[in-house]
Amino acid sequence: MTANTAPDLLDFAPLGAGHFARIEDKVAALMRTRETVVAMQGEALLPLEACIRSAVRPGSTALNIITGPYGETFGGWLRSCGAEVVTVSAPFSGAVTAEQVAEALRARPGIDFVSLVHAEAATGNTNPVAEIAEVVREHGALLMLDAVASVAAEPLLTDEWGVDLCVIGGQKAMAGPAGVSVVSVSARAWERIAANEQAPRRSYLSLLDWKERWIDGGRAALPHAPAQLEMLALEQAADRIAADGLDSVIARHRAASAATRAGVRVLGALAPYVIRDEDAAPAATTLRAPDGVDARDVVAAALAADASVPVQAAGGTLATEMIRVNHYGLDADREVVLGSLAALAEGLRALGVPVTDEDGALAAAGKAWDAVIHG
Repeated sequence: MTANTAPDLLDFAPLGAGHFARIEDKVAALMRTRETVVAMQGEALLPLEACIRSAVRPGSTALNIITGPYGETFGGWLRSCGAEVVTVSAPFSGAVTAEQVAEALRARPGIDFVSLVHAEAATGNTNPVAEIAEVVREHGALLMLDAVASVAAEPLLTDEWGVDLCVIGGQKAMAGPAGVSVVSVSARAWERIAANEQAPRRSYLSLLDWKERWIDGGRAALPHAPAQLEMLALEQAADRIAADGLDSVIARHRAASAATRAGVRVLGALAPYVIRDEDAAPAATTLRAPDGVDARDVVAAALAADASVPVQAAGGTLATEMIRVNHYGLDADREVVLGSLAALAEGLRALGVPVTDEDGALAAAGKAWDAVIHG
């Protein structure tokens, strides 16, 4: 008879308000914020939608920056709140610039809300938030930042940059749970939300409910039963990052990105989808499939060679042309990157696609990794 080796996930002691608050504080430190934070009991789309529906009022004008699929989602929410939406976009192979944002703000002085994704794991690009936040601050608009794919993978300086609403999730670079997420809310944002008569109340989307029932009461009594397993897992993820050192965790993600891109350039057949290194997200590298070859077939062949590698095809309209190497969390690892490159090389050969230099690719990847980690 096989012994049951599953972890014991039952019969925990209750998660009290004090412990819940301590977990929020640990994550706030990771986000580099002293503003109030709320841990919401769902994946990050919950607080992202809550931020938009809480802070955006009918008749207002919002700027939505699109560099991937999540930016497209935000545009739909903004319109459903009754806002006029101005869009700034960049090809998924690059990033938006602060000057593009500044031009849009100058052209529409009434813009009072800006939504931006820091890094898009789905498309492998990252945006220059510090520079964009500066022009948004000068304009006087609120800035909402989706930092789900960037937290713990690259610097996230919520207060220093002046981000008013910053949302993170634990499931990517933090190597934590997907079922709980955290939003930081600036004093300016709370004022805007309180003044919005259309802000959700008595709703799972209500930030005001959390403020009145949790924050304003000194975080002494939880407004509902917490998602205990997810909160404990989030705490463990934050504790592990603290033990490893945030700078070290960020360096591993930078090294994984640099190594993957360096290896692919030597491997041949594939090419980085994001053109410039400075626009590449540390959490995931996207690759362009060879002409005439379906990216899904490359992924299937690579996984047939090594099912353990974090390689997948993109979704939606990009599925046939884009391959993702998801080197985030525990997969921000030298051997995982080298294994991914080797599996891709074997998969390409299985499809009859010639590979230029697999050994050279692995050597280049290793050298790039070491250059980041060891300087």
